[in-house]
Amino acid sequence: MRILVTGGAGYIGSHTVRMLRAQGHDVWVYDNLSMGHRAAVPAECLIVGDLKDGDHLDHALLIHRIEAVVHFAAFAAVGESVIHPAKYYQNNLVNTLNLMERMRRHGISKMVFSSTCATFGTPERVPLTEDLPQNPINPYGWSKLFIEKALLDYAKAYGWGFAALRYFNAAGASPAGDIGEDHDPETHLIPLVLQTVLGQRPKIEIFGTDYPTKDGTCVRDYIHVDDLAEAHILALGKLQPGSAFLYNLGIGQGYSVREVIRIAEQVTGRKVPVQEGPRRPGDPAELIASPARIMKELGWRPKYLELEPIMETAWRWHQSHPKGYKS
Repeated sequence: MRILVTGGAGYIGSHTVRMLRAQGHDVWVYDNLSMGHRAAVPAECLIVGDLKDGDHLDHALLIHRIEAVVHFAAFAAVGESVIHPAKYYQNNLVNTLNLMERMRRHGISKMVFSSTCATFGTPERVPLTEDLPQNPINPYGWSKLFIEKALLDYAKAYGWGFAALRYFNAAGASPAGDIGEDHDPETHLIPLVLQTVLGQRPKIEIFGTDYPTKDGTCVRDYIHVDDLAEAHILALGKLQPGSAFLYNLGIGQGYSVREVIRIAEQVTGRKVPVQEGPRRPGDPAELIASPARIMKELGWRPKYLELEPIMETAWRWHQSHPKGYKS
């Protein structure tokens, strides 16, 4: 299949691009490199461009005769979305609608969409199943939910086939240690902890210790980035006109912030300095996936079922690339 991967030079996108190419697909990466990295993808498949540039996007879709789009390009920092909602609605919502319109004009009707568990807000229960109410509590979650709804309408009106994959916490790196997580600024817990281990940060701050959880800190479901990539490819292969797949993606097990820090200490053999602080706005206490639906319908099976081996791949990447791709 001829596939355009938007945001494909980013963290999850680059791992998915590698897997798609390994399976024989013709893949092009469309990325403005504001968050992605040239070194994360083969140079011959990189198109530097922004989704708001309709003419450039038209050219990429037409000249490469694209048949399907895997859409990762988005801002994804919950806290920042609360402070700068306009940035998130413009990029995640308006620019994605522009992409969808360009696809529609050119008869491209297959999309796998990078959604998020943040569309559920503070859940009624855990683990989260797909039928729970979606009530986001931050602009990031709303920006993703609006696109889910738009895709449902496109499927009904235009016969699109799409999958919206609601990630929980992507983590880890390629087992080869050559591509991994590199954000600036970094907001994800595991790389922040490992940067602290490497002495790049003086301490790790725990935001909130009074949540109604097992140790008072937030609990999250961590899924290996390669398991996420495989889910995208499985979903892409199942798309048919009018099909609408909405799946929660995690391993079905939650780890608290304190547990993440403890496992990092075990994997690295080093102590992590900690400072406790107040809660951040927009952070639910506990988010754990029920991946039962995608496992049943697509046969998806995560290879990484516990946090320790996920952490080991992340540590391998951070040790060999202490400055990320600049290393």
